[in-house]
Amino acid sequence: MFFSSNSSKMFFFFILIFSTMISISSNSWFGCWIGLEINLLSFIPLISNSNNLLSTEASLKYFLIQSIASINFLFSILLKMILLKSFEMNLFLSIMINSSMFMKMGSAPFHFWFPNIVEGLSWFNNFILMTWQKITPMIILSYFFNKNFILFNIILNVIIGALGGLNQTSLRKLMAFSSINNLGWMLFAIMIAENLWLFYLLTYSFMISIMFFTFYIMNMFHINQLFINNINSLIKINLLINFLSLGGLPPFIGFFPKWIIINFLIMNNMYMLTFIMIMMSLIILFFYIRIIYSTFLFNYLKTKWFKIFIKNSKFSLINIFSYISLLGMILSTFFFM
Repeated sequence: MFFSSNSSKMFFFFILIFSTMISISSNSWFGCWIGLEINLLSFIPLISNSNNLLSTEASLKYFLIQSIASINFLFSILLKMILLKSFEMNLFLSIMINSSMFMKMGSAPFHFWFPNIVEGLSWFNNFILMTWQKITPMIILSYFFNKNFILFNIILNVIIGALGGLNQTSLRKLMAFSSINNLGWMLFAIMIAENLWLFYLLTYSFMISIMFFTFYIMNMFHINQLFINNINSLIKINLLINFLSLGGLPPFIGFFPKWIIINFLIMNNMYMLTFIMIMMSLIILFFYIRIIYSTFLFNYLKTKWFKIFIKNSKFSLINIFSYISLLGMILSTFFFM
């Protein structure tokens, strides 16, 4: 699958994991910065592919963006070491550090690089970029954050993530905007508690892993492939379940972490933010349902020569995960009782 083509990629993959561990277990800003740099230098060889010009371009863009964010972060921590006393300076530095972390994870308003880079990556690399690569910046963000600045970013994330995905035909870009929207929810989760953020991240990773695995084994990159191909109806149902779960519709598992966050927002009288986040989730559900509607409705190309061969083990794995997603609310409610 991923490591079969190049054994050195496994080495870089493990370095990627260890670099995150270095950053999140470091007790100094400088240690966090070193972990981020190692993370960047181990992710570049994973995404660059000499046979694919798009991935080479994506790796160069990723390197440039991450370098700018790293320089900004290093500049901020050096300033913090020199000018530690004044309150105004502290406010400025918190915004600087937060901005560099937002740029690293592809959060709005520094999100412009994210959909472009996602377009040049494979599904496995996209999965790493949308899940693992967000861990370090978010942990660093939780150490030293400016509450008002993060709330402003949360609103931007949920709005841009919802509206940006409306006119997309590429599945990778669609998932990128969906990731930006979910990032808004994740940022609020980390402001409440790290445990809630971890639960949200694990749930989100679980949901997109099923979808990316399905897209990978069926070699899908655009929306029209979902309904032009003569797909097995069980795969269509699985896609429906997973899209609705990702959109955060009850009783699917994707709604559960959002439910906890909404509950917290209402308890703290943040009604306007609750309204914005729920309305944007409805827009996301609208374009997910639009895709699924087309997939179920258009099954017109019944070509005899076109067959999708999927190994039974892979297919049953997708089925099991989809049913876990379907029964997610019931399972999680029993778990948290």
